[in-house]
Amino acid sequence: MEAYIFDWLNLLLRWLHVITAIAWIGSSFYFVWLDNSLVKPTDPELQEKGVGGELWAVHGGGFYNPQKYLLAPKAVPEHLHWFYWESYSTWLSGFALFSLLYLFNANVFLVDKNVFDMSGSMAGGTAIAFLVFNWLIYDAICSSIGDRPNGERLANILVGLQVVVSVWAACHLFSGRAAFLISGASLATIMSANVLVWIIPGQRKMVAAMRAGQAPDPIHGKRGKQRSVHNTYFTLPVLFAMLSNHYSMTYAAPHNWVVLLMIMAAGALIRQFFVLRHKGVNNWWYPGVAVALLLAVAIGLSPMMRGKPVPAALHHAAEAKPVAGDGAETEPAPAGTGGVSFAQVQQVIQARCIQCHAEKSTLMPVPGKGVLLDSREHIAQHAQQIYQQAYVAKSMPLGNMTHITDEERAVIGKWFEAGAATN
Repeated sequence: MEAYIFDWLNLLLRWLHVITAIAWIGSSFYFVWLDNSLVKPTDPELQEKGVGGELWAVHGGGFYNPQKYLLAPKAVPEHLHWFYWESYSTWLSGFALFSLLYLFNANVFLVDKNVFDMSGSMAGGTAIAFLVFNWLIYDAICSSIGDRPNGERLANILVGLQVVVSVWAACHLFSGRAAFLISGASLATIMSANVLVWIIPGQRKMVAAMRAGQAPDPIHGKRGKQRSVHNTYFTLPVLFAMLSNHYSMTYAAPHNWVVLLMIMAAGALIRQFFVLRHKGVNNWWYPGVAVALLLAVAIGLSPMMRGKPVPAALHHAAEAKPVAGDGAETEPAPAGTGGVSFAQVQQVIQARCIQCHAEKSTLMPVPGKGVLLDSREHIAQHAQQIYQQAYVAKSMPLGNMTHITDEERAVIGKWFEAGAATN
């Protein structure tokens, strides 16, 4: 029952996180597009009012005429819509999901002793510190350098270097899957903190000054614009990092930090193309380089380039002898199973999988995903999942914390492909 409740919490939090993220990213994309699509008004009345740009659009059967003031209108309307809850709710739901899935089972999801040997509690604390210190470093760069005359370019370069160092550090501290997620969460934390600490407070100060009959300080608009631009370029890299846990070929790569940085760079370049396109500039070098980076990653991670000796592993697996004990069955391999018996498969599962997939799991508080592999019937029931996760995707065991070998994966692969899942 506990596993069932856990799955429902996972489902509802993930659903909420996706909904709020769509709202936040959608509004962000819209305003970047709007800001770059405005044209100077020709109507003298609009110019007199201080309108610096306007746009005519049609959508859903209606006509819209959004206008942007050079600084602010002469009189501030009583009712203003503030765009911030999209950001806050996205971060809060994401952190809740991260806590439920990763911090709650830190020793399983965050730790890979082959990467860095630490306890689950240390890994959880380090992950939270990662989010906090990334924001503090980023904010120090922007506040100390970005506000200087002509300091914006240097600040952008330093922020880029920070992302590189942060990704490298994450991939050398946490399991690959967690490192990708934490890298994305660090950028997402910066994005939401930009809204909370600088963008919204700056806008409130401008509105307060105007209502008091004072001229608003333009520094607030400058700072808000700088942080908004950074948020724009972080968006696609963050989205990839959040989706990457479904694709172990990326986070399980030998130099996974390079893979993540190359894909993040491709996302930023694609975003740059669309930002310029909104201004009427089509620079195809940006998507061209992005596609080249993605192709380089895809080719570099391909089995052919990595030189995996699959046939040899399968041959070795077929000759493997089952070891009696732990309930492993010892019947010979039946005809049509490729020379692999159920006993061999069961032995691998008992040695490498049962720690997380038994009624009383030793590595997790509840069986992972509610899947039990503690009997012949359960193994046959989940044969397709076992094959996909352990042999095809190689995403299980998580972080390979039980040290399954390529030969043992090959036992599962050959057994399933021979159609022996129920033999």
